[in-house]
Amino acid sequence: MKIKNNFLILFLFIVSCKNDSDFDIQGHRGFRGLYPENSVIGFKKSIDIGVNTIELDVVISKDNKVVVSHEPWISSHICVDGNLNQIREDIYKYNTYDLKYDQIKTFDCGIIGNKSFPNQKKISSYKPTLNEVIHTIEKYSDSIQYTPLYNIEIKSSSATDGIFHPEVSVFSQLVLDIVKKYNIQTRVTIQSFDFRVLQYINNYFPDIRLSLLVSENYDVKKNLKELGFNPYIFSPEFIYLNEEDIMYLKEKKIKIIPWTVNSYSDIANVLKFDIDGIISDYPDRVIKLKKLE
Repeated sequence: MKIKNNFLILFLFIVSCKNDSDFDIQGHRGFRGLYPENSVIGFKKSIDIGVNTIELDVVISKDNKVVVSHEPWISSHICVDGNLNQIREDIYKYNTYDLKYDQIKTFDCGIIGNKSFPNQKKISSYKPTLNEVIHTIEKYSDSIQYTPLYNIEIKSSSATDGIFHPEVSVFSQLVLDIVKKYNIQTRVTIQSFDFRVLQYINNYFPDIRLSLLVSENYDVKKNLKELGFNPYIFSPEFIYLNEEDIMYLKEKKIKIIPWTVNSYSDIANVLKFDIDGIISDYPDRVIKLKKLE
């Protein structure tokens, strides 16, 4: 009976937190501000507070597993080896595209925390596969009658083809095979800084929603012209937001979801714009400020 009561309390808490509006609150790398990035526990915790969308990054292992990781290597800033020994920052020695997944999984990427996020809990965590993440989150969300969206970033560039990842067509297909396996195409957006990824998917999988990520290359009209089609989402670094470009994108019916907005003041300022969502390492802060509007 106690277990049932605890489950009911959790369910009611999640329902009360859920963001019911069309505004898309995305937990960046899960819930990086408080939990290990791109970790199963981080994704679950972001659902618990009511995010709409789980945002994550993927890379490819030597044995063609789709691995949830921001860098295509094991970063010494957040990871230690299986014996909890510090590793040196060597992007080639720890290149995930040169390691089989069983090797990647031995590294602990949560136990030492993240100096850039002092409130992040130090929890033992490995880099999961995309298959494991979706399987786990779908099962978890079903149990609490919650339906999350997924925003999956394909990490690639022409300069690193064949070094840190396979060519665009292979990379994209590996990711979409998993998406199709769980029949979640309508709940998935593929995002990338790599125009080639979005162009390939748009050509061969036109039903998949796409998001164009931009940063220093920000130039709305030039970006869209180079891309060659209107993406579902235009996702700029938040510092580039301005009213003129937002109006231009709205006229083209393109959603605007900036990244990565973390401080209370930045979130409050960004919320003044007519945007469609926010990607944040602190989705709890976004939810809190949205409720005050």
